[in-house]
Amino acid sequence: MSATLSAQYSLTIRVEIDHRPGMLGQVATAIGHAGGTIGAVDLVDVTDAHTLRDITVDAADQDHWQGILEAIEALPSAHVVDTTDRTFLLHMGGKIEQRNKVPIATRDDLSMAYTPGVARVCSAIAADRDKAFQYTIKRNTVAVVSDGTAVLGLGDIGPEAAMPVMEGKAMLFKEFAGVDAFPICLATKDPDEIVATVRAIAPGFGGINLEDISAPRCFEIEERLKADLDIPVFHDDQHGTAIVTLAALLNATRLIGKEMVALRVVVVGLGAAGVAVTKILLEAGVEHVIGCDSRGAVHTERGDYLDGSMTPIKRWYAEHSNPERRDGGPADVVDGADLFVGLSGARVMPPEALARMNRDAMVFAMANPTPEVSPEEAARYARIVATGRSDYPNQINNVLAFPGIFRGALDVRSPQITEEMKLAAARAIAAIVAENELREDYIIPSVFNRDVAPAVASAVAEEARRAGIATAGEQIGFAAADAGRIHAI
Repeated sequence: MSATLSAQYSLTIRVEIDHRPGMLGQVATAIGHAGGTIGAVDLVDVTDAHTLRDITVDAADQDHWQGILEAIEALPSAHVVDTTDRTFLLHMGGKIEQRNKVPIATRDDLSMAYTPGVARVCSAIAADRDKAFQYTIKRNTVAVVSDGTAVLGLGDIGPEAAMPVMEGKAMLFKEFAGVDAFPICLATKDPDEIVATVRAIAPGFGGINLEDISAPRCFEIEERLKADLDIPVFHDDQHGTAIVTLAALLNATRLIGKEMVALRVVVVGLGAAGVAVTKILLEAGVEHVIGCDSRGAVHTERGDYLDGSMTPIKRWYAEHSNPERRDGGPADVVDGADLFVGLSGARVMPPEALARMNRDAMVFAMANPTPEVSPEEAARYARIVATGRSDYPNQINNVLAFPGIFRGALDVRSPQITEEMKLAAARAIAAIVAENELREDYIIPSVFNRDVAPAVASAVAEEARRAGIATAGEQIGFAAADAGRIHAI
C-alpha cells in the first residue's frame, strides 16, 4: 500500500474467528497483506466454537477499509460482525463539556453559588464592571467564533459542520494552556452581523479567537472588532500560521547562516494566512517578497491593479511586494528564491522548478492534506523542508502559538495582541529548539512539547508589560488555571 496510513482512518473491526490454534494469526496476516496496520486486539467473547475479537486497524482512506474487510471475509475461518469508525466515535456527543469547579451538595453551597448570595456578587460587578474579571469565568475564557466559510480544506460548509473543528480548538486551548474556550458558530456570513454578534457576546469572554472565516471578509471583521472591543481579538488562520512560520524560519536561517534582510521569498496563496505570513516576514526584516494568487504574481502593473478591480488587501500586497514586478505563476517567479512558502493547494508547484532556487533553499509547503509539492520531491532540491502535516518532520502547526498567546494576554489582561507580541511569540517558539538540537529535520518544536505554551505566554505577557498595555498582574497562569494535563507528557 503506497498511501500513508493514518489514525484518522482507524477502524475497529469486530471479527468472529474459529476457535482453533493459528486462526487469529491468519486474520492478522490477511490484514497485513491488505496494507493495514494492527493496533489493539481485544477479546470480547469466547465459546467452544468461536472467539469474538475487536481488532483496531489503521488504513489509508475509506476505500482502503473495504479492501481490508474483503481480505478478512475471504478467510473461511473468519467473519466480520461489525465495524466502528474510531474518528466518528471520538466525536460522538461532542468532544467538550462544561463542569463545575465547586460542589453543590448542601443548602449553604446553593445559597452562595446561586440565590440569594449570588446577588451580592452581581451587585459588586454592577458597581464596578471590571470585577467581572475577578468573580466570573471572563478572566479565563475565549470565544472561538466561526461562520463556517473557510473550514480546513473543506471551504464553505456552514456553521453546524464547522462545530467539530471549533470543539477541537477548544480542546487544544484547554489541553495546552488551561484556557476555557467555547465554540460559537454563527448562522450568518454578513460582516456587519458577525461584528454585531461578537460585540454583543463579548462581556462574557476575556478574548475572541476568530476561526475559519473566509477572506477578504476576515480582514475587515478582525479590524472592526479590534477597534470596538477592549479584549484581545485574534484571527488564528492569519496570525497563528504567521507566527509559527516565522518561528520555523528563524531557526532555519540560524541553521544555514542566512540573514532575513537578504532573503528572497515566494509566497503562493494570498488568502488570510498568506497575507499574514507576508506581513510578519516584512516585520521581521525580510525585504523581498513575491506573492502569487490564482492569477499569478501580484504587482502594480497587473491588469486588475490598474483597472481598480483588485481587492484592497491585494492592492496593499502589490504595493509592498514584488518591486521588480515579475510576472507569471509560481514556477515562473521562483528563480533565485531562498524560501518558498505554500499556503494554497495541492501540487501547484512543479518540483523540478525548485532546482532554480538558491543554494540551501527552504521549502515550507503547508497545504493540507496534499502539499503544494510533496516533501519527498522537494527534498531533492531544498536543504530544509517543512509542511503542515503531522506525519513529516518540521510540522508548522498553529497549536504552537495560539494557546500560549491567549494565556499570556489573559494573564496580564492585555486589551489587544500587538504585532510586537506576535514577534515575541515567534521568537519564544524558535528558542525552544536548542542550538545543539537544531538540524534540517528539526527547526520547529513538536506540538506536544509542553515547554512551548508557557514560553510563549511568558514572552507575550512580558511584551505587554514592556508596551504598557498590561492592565493587571499575573491572574491565573499555568499553576492555577486547573489545566489538568498541561505538564504531563
